[in-house]
Amino acid sequence: MKKTKRVRSVLWDAIYHFDKDDGWAMSSHVAMSVLLALFPFVIFGAGLASFLGASSYAETVSHLIFDTWPEAIAEPISREVVEVLTVDRGGLVTISVLAAAIFAANGVEAVRLSLNRAYRVTDTRPWYVTRAQSIGFVILAVLTIVLVSFLVVLGPVLVRYAREYFPLLEEVITAFDNWRNAVAILVLVSGLVICHKWLPAGKRRIVDILPGVTVTLIAWIVGAVGFAWYLKEMANYVATYAGLASIVIALLFLYIVAAIFIFGAEINAALMKVKARVRAEREAAAAKADAVKMP
Repeated sequence: MKKTKRVRSVLWDAIYHFDKDDGWAMSSHVAMSVLLALFPFVIFGAGLASFLGASSYAETVSHLIFDTWPEAIAEPISREVVEVLTVDRGGLVTISVLAAAIFAANGVEAVRLSLNRAYRVTDTRPWYVTRAQSIGFVILAVLTIVLVSFLVVLGPVLVRYAREYFPLLEEVITAFDNWRNAVAILVLVSGLVICHKWLPAGKRRIVDILPGVTVTLIAWIVGAVGFAWYLKEMANYVATYAGLASIVIALLFLYIVAAIFIFGAEINAALMKVKARVRAEREAAAAKADAVKMP
C-alpha cells in the first residue's frame, strides 16, 4: 500500500513540476536547438573524421543517429546529412568547422537548461565553463562516432578471420556480425546517462539516474512506434506543408522526444525528493528513539 502511494506521489510530483517548469516550452526549445545543431555537429565530425582518417564516418553517423528514429522521419533527413558529409571542406582546422562545433554546442546548452529546471537546481558556474563543457561533449560524441567508424571498417575483417580460425564459435560470430543496432542502443543509453549525470548542476548517483533513463527509453519506443503509425495512417503533412513537410515532421518528432526526455528527469527529481523525505523521517524517528532511551 505504501509503495503504491509513493508511486502515485512520484508521478503526480513529476507531472506537476513538468508543467510548473514550463516543460512543454522547454521541449520546443530543445527540439529546435537540436535540429539546428544537427548539421553543424555532423560537419564538425566530418572535419575531425577526415583528419583522423575515418573514411566510413558518413555511413556510421547516419546509422547511429537515425537507426533509432522511425523510418518515415529518418530517411529524408539522413539523405540530406549524407549529402552534406560528401562535400569536401579542405581539412579540420578551418573557421567554418570550428564554428560548427560552437553552434553544435547550442543543442547541448538547450538540454542543460531543460535538465537544470527538471532537477530543480540553479547552475552557478560561469558561462564560459558550461560552454566549454558543451563543446567538450560535442567533441566526445564525434570521437565516439569516429571510433565506431573504425570498427565498421575493421569489423568485417575480424569476422572473416574469426570464421576461418574459430569455426566452433559460428553463433557468437553471427551475433557479432549484426552489431549495428546493439551499438546504436548502447550509444543512446550511454548518452542518456552522461547527460543526466554531468550536464545539469549538482551531483547525482547513477542509481538516482537509472529510473528516469528507463522511463525515457520505454516511452521513446512507444512514442516512436505510435508516431510512425500516426504518420502512416492519419497524417498528410505533405499536402499541408509541401516541401517543408520533412522538417515539420522532424520538429514534431523531436518535440515529443524532448518532452519524454525532460519528463524522465522530472521522474528522477521526484524520486530523489521522496528518498530524501523518507531518509529524514527515519533519522528523526531514530533520534526520537535515542532520546526516549536516555535517562
